[in-house]
Amino acid sequence: MLQPGTHAPEFVLPDHTGKDVELSTLLADGPLILYFYPADFTPGCTREACTIRDMFTDLRAVGLQVAGISPQDTASHARFRKEQRLPFTLLSDEDKVAIKMYDVDGPFGVGVRRATFLINQDRTIQDAVLADVLISRHAEFLEKRSC
Repeated sequence: MLQPGTHAPEFVLPDHTGKDVELSTLLADGPLILYFYPADFTPGCTREACTIRDMFTDLRAVGLQVAGISPQDTASHARFRKEQRLPFTLLSDEDKVAIKMYDVDGPFGVGVRRATFLINQDRTIQDAVLADVLISRHAEFLEKRSC
């Protein structure tokens, strides 16, 4: 996993509508909470996404953008976003390009590690948390930023 103080690699991935989105575009309006998650519609990932959804207004109030990345296709992301009423961007990384750049590929290349990064507008990683099953650690990470 990339560590705080390192430069966040640029990427271009399709969002839930199929439109290509660059990291620099996500950072245009302020720092970014970028989170990686294993899969749409799984219990843990749904809980994590809904936690972020419920904190979204507070995160935006302090100027933070939010985007999630997982290897599902854009159609899956569109359904997940609609069913869970997610107000933020979901990016599809089917080939695990960004997942590998951010060093959150699962053990032996299987799956994706659950990781959350706070990236400044200059693309410096300010902070990060890795907690595969302890979803509450990600919520605590976000709560500290939304105050």
